[in-house]
Amino acid sequence: MVSQEQRRRQLAREKFLRQQQRRTQARRKARVRNSVIASVLGVIVIGGVVLYTTDAFKGTDKKTNTAADVTPSATPTAQDPCAKPAAGSVKKLSWKKEPAMTIDTSAKYTMKLATTCGDIDIALKTAAAPHTVNSFDFLAGQGFFDHTRCHRLTTDGIFVLQCGDPQGTGMGGPGYTLPDENLKDKSLKGNSYPAGTVAMANTGQKHTGGSQFFLVYKNSPLPPSYTPFGTVSAAGMKVLQKIAAAGAQPADPTSGNTAPNATVVINKATVTKS
Repeated sequence: MVSQEQRRRQLAREKFLRQQQRRTQARRKARVRNSVIASVLGVIVIGGVVLYTTDAFKGTDKKTNTAADVTPSATPTAQDPCAKPAAGSVKKLSWKKEPAMTIDTSAKYTMKLATTCGDIDIALKTAAAPHTVNSFDFLAGQGFFDHTRCHRLTTDGIFVLQCGDPQGTGMGGPGYTLPDENLKDKSLKGNSYPAGTVAMANTGQKHTGGSQFFLVYKNSPLPPSYTPFGTVSAAGMKVLQKIAAAGAQPADPTSGNTAPNATVVINKATVTKS
């Protein structure tokens, strides 16, 4: 006999997967649309244009593009507990391939997200997820996350704050994808990601992580398909709880995103070797 709680958790998982499917469909439509536009204009798009939840641009891995023209805007509400974003712009950066391994996989690394809502410190699982940690070390060093908005907060069934998209739409990324790692982490018991987990978002397919990640502020029923690569500190959890308490906006009809009411912008992301 299935209990009401088990049924509620099942429905929450199904809702989450439907949202992932809608994003995949949106990316496919965008790819077709961009191909048609390119044909009409006679533009040759080197490498093609492929949009993923965590992989949006295909550029060169040596080119550093100029900063975006638009700084993340803030429209404070009565529920907004966070500060105004620091001055600066999101950078448009893209690479063709995953960065070369430069971290010491036997050392400890931490990541600090200095956000408009407070600092979120994360202990990284370097040995268990070396490709992911190495990528975040690289991206943070490039300023990739700076001034980006955390675009999604889920408050029903699954309880996560999603960040790491320079577009702020759920469709941006660094131009490359990462292999899945650490999916047998001992913390992932009973198809649940415990509060404090930091894990990679993906398209629903294997090995499609990029730069987007989510922070779990309350135990969430999810299959072990998302690379867990860090754990939020106790102080960072208080910041997450503050963001969650402010609630989320209605789902965007195009992307399905439920943006947080709080103005959650990463002013600066840094990765440090202990």
